[in-house]
Amino acid sequence: MRALCAFHSAKLSCLSKVVIFTTTTTPTITRTRLSFPAKLFSCQAQFADSGIDGSFSLKVVSPTLLAAEREEAKAVLSLFFKKQGLSNAVATRTINKSDHFIDHLIAKLHYIYKSRYLVGRELTTLEIRDALIPYLESLLEEHGNIIVDVVENFPNPPVKEKTVVPVSQPNPTLDSKKLKAMSRVSEIDPDGKLRPHVLYLIELGMDLEKIKAITQRFPAFAYYSLEGKIKPVVEFLLDLGVPKSDIPTILNKRPQLCGISLSENLIPTMTFLENLGVDKKQWAKVIYRFPALLTHSRQKVKTTVEFLCEMGLSAESIGKILTRSPNIISYSVEDKLRPTAEYFLSLGVDVAVLLYRCPQTFGLSIEANLKPVTEFFLERGYSIEEIGIMISRYGALYTFSLSENLIPKWEFFLTMDYSKSELVKFPQYFGYSLVERIKPRYALVKESGVSLLLNQVLSLSYSDFEKVLDKKVKKMLSNKDKSGSSDDLRADNVH
Repeated sequence: MRALCAFHSAKLSCLSKVVIFTTTTTPTITRTRLSFPAKLFSCQAQFADSGIDGSFSLKVVSPTLLAAEREEAKAVLSLFFKKQGLSNAVATRTINKSDHFIDHLIAKLHYIYKSRYLVGRELTTLEIRDALIPYLESLLEEHGNIIVDVVENFPNPPVKEKTVVPVSQPNPTLDSKKLKAMSRVSEIDPDGKLRPHVLYLIELGMDLEKIKAITQRFPAFAYYSLEGKIKPVVEFLLDLGVPKSDIPTILNKRPQLCGISLSENLIPTMTFLENLGVDKKQWAKVIYRFPALLTHSRQKVKTTVEFLCEMGLSAESIGKILTRSPNIISYSVEDKLRPTAEYFLSLGVDVAVLLYRCPQTFGLSIEANLKPVTEFFLERGYSIEEIGIMISRYGALYTFSLSENLIPKWEFFLTMDYSKSELVKFPQYFGYSLVERIKPRYALVKESGVSLLLNQVLSLSYSDFEKVLDKKVKKMLSNKDKSGSSDDLRADNVH
C-alpha cells in the first residue's frame, strides 16, 4: 500500500511540472445505411480459400484462451472506433451487437499466427493489435463512413434503404487507393518488365505476392520512388549491419520506413534514441525486432521514457530496455503501461525491476492475462505477498498460458516431493519444458533415491546436474556403509 501511495505521489509530482493545452476536433462517423455490391461481403468465401473457417481454433485453442482473445479483440475494436470519433457508449453498443464480426477477427488472428498456436504459445496484446489494427484500417479505407454498419451486419451487407442509389451504380469506395496501388505494382511496361522499384524489391528477396500484400495494407508503398525513397533506406539499413536477408521481413513489418526522410527524421530519431542509451552496435537487431520504433514520433518516445524514469529506472537501464524490447514504445502510457504498473504495485512487485527484466509483461491485458494468473495462484493457497515474490523473481511468469503451461506443470508438481513454498523460491520452474526437462530429470532423481533442491534439478546444465546427482548418490552410499559398519561393531561388542 505504501508503494502504491508513493507511486501516485510521484505521478502527481510529475504532472504538476507539465501543463499542456490542446485543442481537439472530434471526427464523426456517419451512420448512413448504403447498399453496395455483394462482392464486398465475400469474407466467408475468402475464409474458405484461406483455411480460415474457425475449425483450427476449436481444435487447438482452449475455451479459456478463446474467451480471453475475444476480450482482446473487443478492446482493439473499441480503441479503433474511439479513434474514429465514436463515443465510448456508442462503441460499446456497436461491439455488443457484433458477435459475428468478433468471431471473424478471432478466425483471422488464428490463421495469421497458426504456427504460434501449434507450439502452444499465446499471443501478446501487441501481437494481437499488430494483426487486427491494419486489417480494421483497411476496412475503413474500403468502406469509409459505413464501417459501423459493416461491422454490425457482418457477414451480410447493410440493409438497403429507399433513398440510396441503385446497386448497379458504381460506389466511390470501390475506386479506392488500395485497388489502384495494387494494380500499379503489377503493371508491365512495353518491354514486359515490372516497375523498377518492384524489380528492386524482388532482387532483395521479396516476391510479387508479398509486395502486393504489403500494398494492400499500406497503399502508399506502391508510389514510393526507388531512387528517392526505397533504395536510400535499404542501403542505410545495410550500412547499419542489417543482413540483406532481413530486409524483406523489415519492410513487410513496417513499409512506412521507406517513406521517411533519412536526414530529417530517421537519422535524428536514431540519434535521439542513442542519447537515451540505445546501443549503437545493436541497431541491426533492434530494427529487425521492431522496425516501427523508427517511425514513432520523438514525442511518443519521450513520453514513454519519462514514464520509465518515473518508475525509478536509470538512464542506463532505459537504454537497455529500448535495445532489448523496443516494442515497449508502442504501448500507450496511460492506457497500458501505467495501469499495469499499478496492478503489479498492488501485488507488492518492484515495478522498476520487472520492467527491466521482462518489459513484455506490460503488453499483456490486465483482465485477460494478468488477473487470471494471479487468481490461479490464489486458488492454490498462495498469498498475495508470495505471488508478488514469485513475479519479482521471475518476470516471465505472467506471460505463460494457463491451460498449456501453468496448469499441467502445477499438476505434475503436486506429484513431486516438494512443498508449495519451493515454487516461491524457484518460480522459474514454470519456464522449463515439462516433457524434455522436468519429467526426465525428476525421474532420475527419484531413481537415484536422493533429494535435490528444485533449483538444482532444473537450472544446472546436464553435465553439472549429473555431477551433483552422482555426488549425492556417493554420499548417500557412504553414509549407509558407515551406518552398516557401526551396526556390525555394536553386534561384535555384544558377543
